[in-house]
Amino acid sequence: MSPDLMAPLMFGGLVVVLLFGYPVAFSLAANGLFFGFIGIEMGLLQPALLQALPERVLGIMSNSTLLAIPFFTFMGLILERSGMAEELLDTIGQLFGAIRGGIAYAVVFVGALLAATTGVVAASVIAMGLISLPVMERYGYSRRLSTGVIAASGTLAQIIPPSLVLIILADQMGASVGDLYEGALVPGLMLAGLYALYVLAVSIVKPEAAPALPLEARTLKGAALAWRAATCLVPPVVLIFLVLGTIFIGVATPTEGGAMGASGAIILALIKRKLDWSLMRQAVESTGTMTSFVIFILVGSTVFSLVFRGVNGDLWVEHLLSDLPGGALGFLIVVNVMIFLLAFFLDYFEIAFIMVPLLAPVAQKLGIDLVWFGVLLAVNMQTSFLHPPFGFALFYLRSVASKDIKTTDIYWGAVPFVCIQVLMVAIVIAFPGIVTSHVSKASGEISGSGADEIRRQLAPATADPAAPEPGDAEAPKKEGETEDPAAAIDRMLKQQK
Repeated sequence: MSPDLMAPLMFGGLVVVLLFGYPVAFSLAANGLFFGFIGIEMGLLQPALLQALPERVLGIMSNSTLLAIPFFTFMGLILERSGMAEELLDTIGQLFGAIRGGIAYAVVFVGALLAATTGVVAASVIAMGLISLPVMERYGYSRRLSTGVIAASGTLAQIIPPSLVLIILADQMGASVGDLYEGALVPGLMLAGLYALYVLAVSIVKPEAAPALPLEARTLKGAALAWRAATCLVPPVVLIFLVLGTIFIGVATPTEGGAMGASGAIILALIKRKLDWSLMRQAVESTGTMTSFVIFILVGSTVFSLVFRGVNGDLWVEHLLSDLPGGALGFLIVVNVMIFLLAFFLDYFEIAFIMVPLLAPVAQKLGIDLVWFGVLLAVNMQTSFLHPPFGFALFYLRSVASKDIKTTDIYWGAVPFVCIQVLMVAIVIAFPGIVTSHVSKASGEISGSGADEIRRQLAPATADPAAPEPGDAEAPKKEGETEDPAAAIDRMLKQQK
């Protein structure tokens, strides 16, 4: 077998195994080990390559960045069960009740607020589905609009910090979690605004699909409504500052912010007298399941990537994508189309662990800012929750919706919001400043899996900063000689016009 065929066969083999429905973590690891043994037997790989696996796995276990995942998951589960979502939806629904589509606006607003406090899509969709869907059904809302806006608003938890997918992307790309949080905040809020604009358009074009609440349903008015709104909004706003504010101003790392958020969620549950042993046990068990799921996929992807790089698979992908017509813009278009199509079959964890390690080096070589690229991929991967027929948000909503609501209504309701998310991808590409202008760049410190090992490997080379790495095609340019990546993308877009 030609050595040049090993990388395409390995990637194709992984696709085939995944299509058969085998668990992703074990598919990745088994595929990597299988082709690793074949490569050793054919003399293409050295047996010492697989000896690096234990150190790689230990690097994953000691990665402090990944500690943020159980913290944010636990925080979201506690808040979801403490009744915060129910109070918010009821109060905001009363505030917007007098206008057409008021409950739909409340769902978008609360979805954004829950995203900034929980960061868990399942918790947001299930909570809003249980509370808002019966109310919208009772007052004559279009089933497609009501199911679509609930599912879409729940997915805001993936793009608005503290998002779990942003933590994974930062780890896989070697970027700063704080930078990705800062960069994703404005696009996430813009996406929520586009959802609200769609509700406005529906209420104007088809008023009967989004009626206002009748007078008898508006039980709170005047000072009572203002007091209820203030008391309901203060706790989540304080929690958002604890989690995101301390990260953005540099007081806490994302892991420390997650720990404070988890502590704050427990305090809120205690204040509401909702915290008991049963709730704690459920939250801990669900957190352990989610964290184990992530770690197993990460271990499997590490085995796959080690062998894939050993057979020069990274160079194969780099040549495949860097030779596309159109340069960086052509690369971005092809990658986003590919991610969009993969989202029909894979969830965001699987896409992040399989594709991002292959795409990030090519993006960096083309001069694309990795923080901006990570936010762009996160917006795109958000569609994986809404894609019929495998969107997880659709499954979550189906599990809590009444039998009167057809599955086809849920699927068709999600389609306009998938189109809105595709529009948001185009906006991020056309106007990179909405991401980069809000990011305070990290110091360049290497982070992610195996960070200590990478530092050791680079230690001899850093003695002379001007000296090129062995085997590099050219020496790194001095500071000031390279064009800002965001400016380069903006210039290329203008040239295309």
